[in-house]
Amino acid sequence: MKKLGNSLLAQYLLIILLATMIMPIGVPLLSIVFYNITHQEDSSGRHYNGTDLEEMWHETAKELGDASEEQIHSKLTELKNIYQEASMYRVDKAGQTREKSPKSLSVPDTWSVPYAIDFMKKNRGYKIDPFTVVAFIGNKQEEGFMVLQIPRTDMVSPSNLLLEQYDYIFPFALLSIFVLFMLISSLFFYRIRKRLLHLQEAMVAPEANGIPSTIEVTKQDEIGRLGQSFNRMIQELETGRKREKEEEGLRKELIANLSHDLRTPLTTIRGHAYRLKKEPLSVTGQESLDFIDEKVNYMGELIENLLSYTLLTTGKYPFHPEKVDIIRLIRTSFAEWYPVFENLHFDIQLEIPEKQLMWEVDPQMFRRVLDNLFQNIYRHAKSGQFVAVRIENETIVIEDHGPGMKAKSSKKGVGVGLSVVSLMLKEMQLDWDIETSEEGTMMIIQQA
Repeated sequence: MKKLGNSLLAQYLLIILLATMIMPIGVPLLSIVFYNITHQEDSSGRHYNGTDLEEMWHETAKELGDASEEQIHSKLTELKNIYQEASMYRVDKAGQTREKSPKSLSVPDTWSVPYAIDFMKKNRGYKIDPFTVVAFIGNKQEEGFMVLQIPRTDMVSPSNLLLEQYDYIFPFALLSIFVLFMLISSLFFYRIRKRLLHLQEAMVAPEANGIPSTIEVTKQDEIGRLGQSFNRMIQELETGRKREKEEEGLRKELIANLSHDLRTPLTTIRGHAYRLKKEPLSVTGQESLDFIDEKVNYMGELIENLLSYTLLTTGKYPFHPEKVDIIRLIRTSFAEWYPVFENLHFDIQLEIPEKQLMWEVDPQMFRRVLDNLFQNIYRHAKSGQFVAVRIENETIVIEDHGPGMKAKSSKKGVGVGLSVVSLMLKEMQLDWDIETSEEGTMMIIQQA
C-alpha cells in the first residue's frame, strides 16, 4: 500500500475515481439536503399556504351566508387577528365597501360591475402580488363578496424560495464539481511539470568540473526515484572523475620521474661515445658510433619533450612573458638550424622583413616551439629538401615539401613534439594551424 501511495499513477487514478464517485453520490446527497430544507416547518409561523388560505376563505364566506352584519364583522375581526399581515374587506350587494382592514386600504368605496370584473382579472395568477382570494358570501352572488389579500413574501418561506432555485443551484453544483476536478488535475500536473523542469535544469547546469550537481529528493514517487538514479549517476561520475585525476597525476609523476632517471644514463652514453670518437676506428666502427650518437641525441630530445609535456599539463612549466621582437627571435633560432639544412642540400627560403614585430611571449618557450618545428622538418621532411620561413601580415608561416603528416614514418615521437608546441602556443595565447598534404606541410602561427 505504501508503494501505491508513492505512485503518481495511483494518485491520479484516485483523483479520477473520486471525480466519478462524486456524481452518483453527490446528486442523491444534494437532493436529500434540499428535501430536508424544504420540508422543515417554518419556526416563525408567518408564512401561509395559498391552497389552505383559499379553502379557508371560501369556507368562511359560505358559512357567512344569511349572517347579520354583526356576525360578519365579528368573523372578519377574528380572521384579522389570525392573519395580521392580510388585508380584508367585503363588498355588499349594493356594491359598497365594508369591513375594510386596515382602514388605509386603497379600494373604492363603491364598486361598479366593470371595476369588479377588471379587479378580478388583474388579481388572478400564480405570480400576482399580493396573493388575492375572492369568495362570494353564502350560496348566492347577490349577498356580495369578500376579499383576502396577503403579500407574496408572507406566502413563501425561505425553504420554498430555495426550492424554486433548485433548478439553478443543482447545475451550478455539478459545474462546481467539474471545475474542482479540473483545478485538482491542473495542480497535479503543474507540480509534476515543475519537478521535471527542476530535474532538467539540474541536468543542463554543470558545475566547474563539468558534472551537474545532485538534486534534493523529497518524494519517493516515480520522479523521486528518477532523481535518486540521477544522483547515483552523478556520484559515480564524480568518483570516476576523481579516480581519473588521481591516475592522471600518477601517470604524469611517473613520466616526470622516468624522464629525470633516463637523463643520467643518456649522458653517460653520450660521454663514452665522445671518448670513442678520439680513438682510431675502422670505417664500420665510425659509422656505428655516428649512429649511436644520433640515436642518443634523438632519445634526449624525446625525453626533453616528454618532460616538457608533463610540466605543461600540470601547470609547472616556467612561464615568463614579455614584449619581444618576434622577427629577431626567428632569425636567431633559424640561424642555428641553417647549417643543418644547408648540409642536407635544402632549398632554404627566408622571407622576413627588416622592421620589428613586437609580440608578448616567453622568449625561451617560443624558441622551444621553433626548435621543435625545425626538428620536425629535419626528421620527417628530408625527402622534400625544402624549408621556408615567412612573415605574412604579422603571421608566421613555416613550410616544407615533405610527404605530409599523414605519411608513415620510421621516426617516433613527433606526436609528443607537436603536442608540446600546441600547449606552449596556447600558454602564450597564440593561435596555430597545420595544413598538410602529400606535397608538404604548412604551419601557421598568429596572435589570438
